[in-house]
Amino acid sequence: MGERMRAVSQRGYGGPEVLEVVEVERPEPGPGEVLVRVLAAGVNPADWKIRSGEVDRFGTPPFTERFTVGIDLCGTVVALGPGADRFRPGERVYGCAFPPRGAYAEYAVVAESALAAAPAGTHAADAAALPVSALTAWQALVRVAEVRAGQRVLVHAAAGGVGHLAVQVAKARGAHVLGTARAAKHAFLRGLGVDEPIDYTADDFTALARGVDVVLDPIAGDYGPRSLEVLAPGGILVDVRGTGPDRTAVRALAEQRGLRYAEFGFTPSGADLAQIAALVERGSLRAAVDRVLPLADAAGAHALGEASRATGKLVLTP
Repeated sequence: MGERMRAVSQRGYGGPEVLEVVEVERPEPGPGEVLVRVLAAGVNPADWKIRSGEVDRFGTPPFTERFTVGIDLCGTVVALGPGADRFRPGERVYGCAFPPRGAYAEYAVVAESALAAAPAGTHAADAAALPVSALTAWQALVRVAEVRAGQRVLVHAAAGGVGHLAVQVAKARGAHVLGTARAAKHAFLRGLGVDEPIDYTADDFTALARGVDVVLDPIAGDYGPRSLEVLAPGGILVDVRGTGPDRTAVRALAEQRGLRYAEFGFTPSGADLAQIAALVERGSLRAAVDRVLPLADAAGAHALGEASRATGKLVLTP
C-alpha cells in the first residue's frame, strides 16, 4: 500500500453534509501530470454544483467509488509523471485540478498544462482563490469580448468571486467599469476600481447603465434580456453562469437587435494563468479572500458559499 493522505470525499450527491474527511491512498501522477502537495484550495460554485448533482459529472448514484471535489489550488510540486518537464519538485504552482481527484485534499494530481508558477510574493490562500474565477474573468473579457481602453464595461455581481476579478481585469485594460452590488458593498467595489457602483436592490440598472460595450453576467435568468437593453450598437453580452435556464431566447433577441451574445465557460490554461500571475505581480489584480477555513470544514464553506454570504472567495487549507 502506498502513502496515505486526508481528503474531503463523498459517495453520493446531496447537501454539504455529504462531505466527509477520510483517509485515502495518495495518488500517483500519470503521463503529463504533476503531483502537488496542496497548501490551499479555493471554493467555487462549480464545487457545490458537482457535490449536489446539479452538474451531473459522475452519472446516477449510488456510486461504488468515492470522489473528491475542488478545482482551485496552490501548492508545491512533489513528483512528475512521464513527459511532465515544465516544473521541478519544490516549485510553488497554482492551477486547476478536477474531480474525481479534486483539490480538497492534502495532495492532488494535476495536468501539467493546467498549472503555472504561483504569483511571486502571494500567500498560498490568495493564489488558490484565483484560478477558476480569474480564468473566467480574463478569458471572457480579453479573449472573447476583447475589452480595450475607453470602453464601458458592466460587471454584474461585481463583489462576487468572478465579478471582483473581472472588475480588475477590465480596469487593467483601461475600461470604464460599472458594477452591480448591494450598497453595503460599494466601498469594496470602489476600492477595486469600479467607476459607477449600482445598487441593484434600489435601482434598475437598465435605467442607469447606458452605452455599455461589454456586459459580463454571472447571474443569467432575466439579467440576460435586461442586459441587452444597456448595450451600445455592436456590444456584447458574455454569460458566464455555466448552468441555468435555456438561453435560446436571449440569443435570438440579441441577434434581432444586432448585438453579440456569448455563453462562456473557462478553459484550464497554464499559459493564461501565467499572464494572470503577471497582473498580480504588477499589483493590477488581487483576489479578495473572505475567509480561510480548515479542510475539515469544507461543508461549512459550501453552506456559506451557497447562501452568498461571502465577499470574494472562500479558501480551504489542509
